[in-house]
Amino acid sequence: MSTSADNESVRQLQEILVGAEGIVDFLSGLSEMAAAAVSEAADDTIECAVTLKLRRRPTTAAGSSARAVELDHIEQMLGDGPCVRALREMTPIMIDDVAKDPRWPEFNEKLAEHNVRSSLGVPLEITGDARAALNFFATKPHVFTADVYDKAVGFAGAVHNTMQLSVRINTIENRAEDLEAALESRTAINLACGVIMAQNRCSQEEAMEILTKVSSNRNRKLRDVARELIEQLSGSSVRTHFDS
Repeated sequence: MSTSADNESVRQLQEILVGAEGIVDFLSGLSEMAAAAVSEAADDTIECAVTLKLRRRPTTAAGSSARAVELDHIEQMLGDGPCVRALREMTPIMIDDVAKDPRWPEFNEKLAEHNVRSSLGVPLEITGDARAALNFFATKPHVFTADVYDKAVGFAGAVHNTMQLSVRINTIENRAEDLEAALESRTAINLACGVIMAQNRCSQEEAMEILTKVSSNRNRKLRDVARELIEQLSGSSVRTHFDS
């Protein structure tokens, strides 16, 4: 059951999402909110990083501090640890005391070098193949008591829908950018073929063959050769119909 604090976190996160310039900006705000919420529950300073897995391997996306980002990145490079395991098994994983936990000796050593004594990875299932996890770090052992653990897991559950929306928006924006780039390339190629047809009095198929041959001889992409031809003739770059 969501609490008033959880509802307030969702409201604040939605405001961050509306004002964010991109998903990294949003995730930075998310990591800071998560760190603040769990720090309050622990009555101690907790740092947080966000790990995001959209297609292949997970990657460090943002963090509430430089140390959190660095430690999360180290864990990703090592390929295992509480956050990586939480992401893989979709269940929270905790290191209660790095000095006594035998599971990840190399990562525990890195944590100790950075004055971190306990850690907690909390997964966020987003949609499809997309997953994320909150990676919490504390400078003392035994910080993640039952109440603090519940707060971290509860926070992750409360912000799940907003996180999912952020990833979907990012996916749509990327697809729109890919579509715009594809349309722009096609526009350039079509215009270049038209120029070649006029100059050589040939068919569109023959014009495409000429353009393709030039591209091959110069070892350059077809769209780049087409753009260069149009820009040489017009003195301006190619624009699609929806450019302002």
